[in-house]
Formats: sequence, structure tokens, C-alpha cells
Amino acid sequence: MKWLEPHSRVLWALLLGIVLWRLASLGLYPLMDTTEARYAEIARKMVEKGDWITPWYEPNKPFWGKPPLSFWLTAVSFHIFGINEWAARLPHLLAALTVGWLTWRLARRRSEYEALVSAVLLASSTLFFVAAGAVMTDMTLAVATTLAMRSFWICVSGNDAEKQWQRWLFFLAVGIGLLAKGPIAAVLIFAPVLLWTLHTGHVRHVWTTLPWAGGMLLALGIAAPWYYLAETATPGFLRYFLLGEHWQRFVTPGWQGDRYGTAHISPWGTIWWYAVVASLPWSLLAPVVAYQSWIARRSSDHENVRERRWRRYLLWWAVTPCLFFTLAGNILWTYVLPGLPALAIWAARYVVPRLPKRLRMHTWTLAMATAAPITFAAYVAYGQIGERFQLNSAKALVQEYQAIRGDRSPLLTYGFKSYSLTFYSGGAAQEVKELFQLTQYFGSKPVFLVAEEEVLARLRQNLKQDLPTLARYDRYWLVKIDPVGSSMETKRSGHEVEKVR
Repeated sequence: MKWLEPHSRVLWALLLGIVLWRLASLGLYPLMDTTEARYAEIARKMVEKGDWITPWYEPNKPFWGKPPLSFWLTAVSFHIFGINEWAARLPHLLAALTVGWLTWRLARRRSEYEALVSAVLLASSTLFFVAAGAVMTDMTLAVATTLAMRSFWICVSGNDAEKQWQRWLFFLAVGIGLLAKGPIAAVLIFAPVLLWTLHTGHVRHVWTTLPWAGGMLLALGIAAPWYYLAETATPGFLRYFLLGEHWQRFVTPGWQGDRYGTAHISPWGTIWWYAVVASLPWSLLAPVVAYQSWIARRSSDHENVRERRWRRYLLWWAVTPCLFFTLAGNILWTYVLPGLPALAIWAARYVVPRLPKRLRMHTWTLAMATAAPITFAAYVAYGQIGERFQLNSAKALVQEYQAIRGDRSPLLTYGFKSYSLTFYSGGAAQEVKELFQLTQYFGSKPVFLVAEEEVLARLRQNLKQDLPTLARYDRYWLVKIDPVGSSMETKRSGHEVEKVR
């Protein structure tokens, strides 16, 4: 239809603008603690050590919390573009573009225009826009789940020529998911497939269409070698990863076995609220979409049988993450990401008829599509002008240290762990467990210390130095300790040095 063409140009321009802004923003703000900086630091260590099997959390502590696919991608980007924020985030933007392309290709089987609207809805949703430039493991998982769900639908509804490749791509996606996030990827792929199959009664068709035995061997052949090598390199990985990260993390509220952080205690059902927030601003249209969907379901016309199958498929795909995590006590809002492509396609079916049939679109439509990018631009500007990023990243603190450190003066931390501090210092920051250990660093060079103000006040008394504050990160302060020799007030009992607490 000719009247669609101007709208398509507007939507393509809008989509291109969203992508370009996300690309330009990748290096405009520092890596944030804890997730972004931690995963970027793991990738940096991967490059530094040349160890592509074991992700390392600390120099002598392996990271067993996630499989390595996201770390591999970030590490490759570091190899090509150098170690910086832009390079750390680029692979995740490319993964988001892949998800968007797969979503567009799937929706395009029904309508070119609906496919474009689906891509705009997805790209401008809050969680997807944020995750598209965040150093996390969730977008690589979304690549796997979206590829699998697209391939499965083509297998059960496409022609024989299409099925030939897609039936194997489905299991390839399962293998990618196992390397991206672990067994949870298989759950988020097989669960909606099973629910849709039982709902529509296509058990025999699904069973005979896909090569289940050979396909599972393919998926395991992709992922299993790394799992074996990881367990061999650091024994204990499989027990912690499979039992701790994939069972206790979700069923035990406030799980205390987390080796790499703290458990997030959430009431049951919180994931549904996360889904509303993640899909903003388009979740505001949920009542309209639900009503239109109800009207469509009232039709029992034979011509709509295929349409109803498609609608049910999108529904199960979209709600599976929420259903699975409803009773979980330890969740994050990013867990709903695999369902967002289905939500975008589903919503587009009811948004398209409401778009005005003229060149100028309604103001509210454009406003909603640009809400997330504009809000993010305001956040970046506020962080830069108001120096608010210093409360979530130690980049400015490290830059201050590097500017005045002189001849290899050490950077020490006490009482906390900051991955942005470690990342931006290139692993140079060293942690002291007790402040009396500072004495081993005293000599002819200054010492730079990051600690809480209360600790620094007591240290000033012992050292009889002013210790002026040089920079701040969250509630921690960077101070310079000039060479003190033996002037530090100590009390000895045998060979013990009094601890400053």
C-alpha cells in the first residue's frame, strides 16, 4: 500500500537514529560497578592471561558464575579495539542488532510493515535499549533464544526448503545458549516450545519435524567441550554452577552461597513487575493490546486458525521467562529480556492498525518511541555535568591516581572490592586485608590508599599526616600517604603490629 511508504521512511529513520545514538553513547560514560566493570575485568584478564577456558574473577580465583561466550566476545573486541569502554560494550550492541534483525525477519513473514514496527518497539523498549550497550551476559542469551524460537516456528510452519536448515539452526541456538548462560537457556527455549505444542495439540508434528536425537548431540557437541575443560582446569566448577547458580540461586531467597556477590531478595511474582518496567513505554499500551487480542480471539473463522497458532506461539514465548521466575526469590529485571522480541511482534499486530494513514504520525507515537533514548541521553548528560558517574565508577579516581602517582607508587584498597577500580588501573590496584599491612609498602615512594572516611580518620591519627582527599568514589576516598619510614605509631607484642581499625 502506497500510504505505508512514508510511514516506513519515518520508522526506518527513527530506528536508524536509535541505533546510531546507542553506538555513539558506548564510550560516553564509564563502566559501572558492579556488573559491567566485573564482566569487563574478567574479559581483560582473559586477554592478559591468554586463558580462554577459565574466566578469572581475581588473579587466583576463577569465576564460576557464567559460561564464557560473552567474555570471549568482549575479549576479542579488546584485542581489536584496545581495552576501553567502547570496545567492552560493542559486542553487546552487535548482539542486540542480531536480536533485532532476527525479530524483524520473523515478523516479516507476516507483514513488512509490522516487521518494521516490531523492530522499533523492541529497540525503543527500556530494557532492550539499555542492555544493547551494557556489558552483561543477557544479550548473548537473547541471541540464542530468539534464533531458536524463529527457527522452530519456521520448522513447524514453513516449506520443506526452509525446514532443511532451520531444524538444525534450532539446536545450534541451544548450544549457543548453553555457552551464553548455561542450562537456563535450554529451559527458556524448550519450555515455550513445549507449552505451545501441548496448547495446540501438535505433538506428533513437532516430534517428527525436528531431529531431536541428532539435534541434541549437536547442541551438546557445541557446549560440552568447554564445560569439560572448565571442570578439568578448576575442579568444583560444575557442582557450583549447576547446583548453586541454577537451583539454589532461584529457590533460596537471600541465598548465601553466592561466591561473587550478594543474593537479590525479591517477593514472589516480582518478575511480572520487572516485565512492565522493562517494556516501558510500550507497556502503557498493554490494556489496548490485550483488548484487541481478546477481540481477535472471539473470531472462530477457519481462515484465522493459522493466525491463532501464531498468536499463541508469541504468547508462550513472551510469558515463559515470567512464568519460570514467578516463584524465584533471587532475580534481576534483565531476566525478562528473552521474551521482549515476542512482545514486540505481538504488540505490533495491534499498533499498526492504529497508526494514522497519513505522513505525519501522531505526536504520542513518536514521543513513546523516543522516550528511552531521550531519557538515556539526559542520564548521560547529567552524569557528565554533575559528576554523578563517580558514585558508580572509580574511573575518575584512577585517573587522578595515574596523574600524580609518580614513579610506580602503589594503589591500595582497604575494606571493599571495586571492579571498575581494578579494570581502569589495569589490575594494578592491590587489596590489603588489614591496615597494618601498609607498613610493607612504606619506603621512599608515596602510597595511595582508597578506603572509607572513618578508616582514614583513624589512620591520620596514627600516621600524624593530614592525608588530603584527592578523589572520591561512592563512599570511598583516595588519599596520598607520603613516605613515613618508621614514624607510624605502632605497638608491638612479639612480632605483631597493632591493627588500625
